[in-house]
Amino acid sequence: MSKRSQGLLVGKTRHLARHHKPSTLNTNDIIKQFSIGDKVCIVPKGGMHNIPHPRYKGRTGTVVEKRGSAYVVKVRIMGAERTLIVPSLHLDKA
Repeated sequence: MSKRSQGLLVGKTRHLARHHKPSTLNTNDIIKQFSIGDKVCIVPKGGMHNIPHPRYKGRTGTVVEKRGSAYVVKVRIMGAERTLIVPSLHLDKA
């Protein structure tokens, strides 16, 4: 008998499902632009490729810098500041 996988998102896909709204992506979602200091909300969209960790779903943070086509976002969680690198696809204006 083989051992079950213990990957990052094992058993969590039902929490990521968006049953209330279809997950259609358009060009505007992909080419969004933000400036430094903007407040953004982390909303995972699309498939499982390069999404932020589910614990940050719905969190609001501040854009610190642009790194390639992604943005560095500073998020406060449990009294500590975290720095995340998130593609613009998964960010919305807060």
